[in-house]
Amino acid sequence: METQVFVQRRKALKISQVKLCQGICTQATLSKFESNRRVPALSILSKLCVRLGLTVDDLYQDQSSAATLQTELNDIERELMVEDYQGVLKRLTKVDERQIDALNSQMQLCYLRGMVNALINRQPDDILFDFSRILNDLDEKHQTIFTQLAFLGSGIMYARHQQLTQASFYFDKVYQYVKEIQSGEVYDDKNQYYLRILTLIFFTAEFYAGQENYRRSNWLIEAGLKICCGEHVTYYLPRIKFLAAQNAINLRHDPNEIQQLLEDTLAFARINQNEVVQVKLAALKCQFKQQCAE
Repeated sequence: METQVFVQRRKALKISQVKLCQGICTQATLSKFESNRRVPALSILSKLCVRLGLTVDDLYQDQSSAATLQTELNDIERELMVEDYQGVLKRLTKVDERQIDALNSQMQLCYLRGMVNALINRQPDDILFDFSRILNDLDEKHQTIFTQLAFLGSGIMYARHQQLTQASFYFDKVYQYVKEIQSGEVYDDKNQYYLRILTLIFFTAEFYAGQENYRRSNWLIEAGLKICCGEHVTYYLPRIKFLAAQNAINLRHDPNEIQQLLEDTLAFARINQNEVVQVKLAALKCQFKQQCAE
């Protein structure tokens, strides 16, 4: 931890130790921290940093290496969204966890590793360990979106193992979270925030569709489409449109409506170079043709 960054900022702002720690901690606690003898509790350190216009993450790592690592994790997350699971696995093996100091980056790594392992049906113990680190350690107060992503990944894992009671427990939590999202939600990276919300929306909508709860599934689909259109986020459009078409076929909606959804899905899949959706779409079209012939 670069305590010098903290000290330099305090002195640049001409704030005394007494004034800085007022109402947060004792001056002795602050003095021990600045002299590299003892790091205070995270809640105390966070409040001290806020008064200086810093974040706790600012005190960790060389900024250039931290930025490079964060860019890599963000790129891996985007690969996960377009279902390039082998690419995600390959790149995750090259990430040195020991070099990650920033709390958000630690949670992001645990989420990515747990999620891809859930999606490729790896051992439950490995999956739940990463999600437990988020829920019981890194975000133990459940204040960040990574808690919801950990709930989501746990739900996916249980659903893949046909443990539907446990899966429903987690997906219901995510559903309630999505319903209660406020328009004034605070986020550091607007685009990434909405991509994560869309991750929650898509997989939860997919689960409910599998349980034939089309009311919830379609509500989530509409919420996802509004975000995609309103925030100009296209990564999830192929998958959301595909799910909308699948639901419409199962509910025997108007054939013209279904045909339009199929065409939209193909168009967005090509734009986003999502070959997985294109393959699934071919099978769905065959199902639709059979239904029309009945």
